[in-house]
Amino acid sequence: MPKQKSKSSLNKRIKVRKSGSIKRGKAKTSHLFANKSTKNKRQARKGTNMSDADKKRYKDLI
Repeated sequence: MPKQKSKSSLNKRIKVRKSGSIKRGKAKTSHLFANKSTKNKRQARKGTNMSDADKKRYKDLI
């Protein structure tokens, strides 16, 4: 049976680190910035780790 293709849209949004953890961007960073606090906007610039529950769901798609 052939290999399953990876989901290319997901590959553009995440990065797998050497340790196996998955780096992802934060949400709510595209528009309506006047309604968001400076702290929210600043913290949303940094990436974060994907949770273990999400990692299980996305493992087959990578």
